[in-house]
Amino acid sequence: MVSPDEGILKRLKVIVKDHGGQLALAQAIGVDQGFISKVINKKQEISYYLIRRLCFQLKYSPEWLILGSGEKKINKPESAKLITEIQMLRTEVDILHARMKAYDMELQELRQQLPVAQQAG
Repeated sequence: MVSPDEGILKRLKVIVKDHGGQLALAQAIGVDQGFISKVINKKQEISYYLIRRLCFQLKYSPEWLILGSGEKKINKPESAKLITEIQMLRTEVDILHARMKAYDMELQELRQQLPVAQQAG
């Protein structure tokens, strides 16, 4: 199964090709070419920041970019709404990850407090 980021990365490569290379794309969306390169080479995660610039500045459809469905380029008001919803969901995921980490740390502390005999049983 292909991860969601792999699909987005594949479509990002299409966008790079459409714009004549990483440098031209970077200039079109106002980012450093090295940033595009790092994302493509999986040295940096695909960020909301990059997705937003591709969608708002170059009018790529968020649905196409993220899900791989629908029209590649679109200029509809609901695109902005989708980006906002994605940002809110991403924030919720970050909150959940932080909570999971806190629970994991709490669980480790509780395990350390248990007597050795109970841990073995």
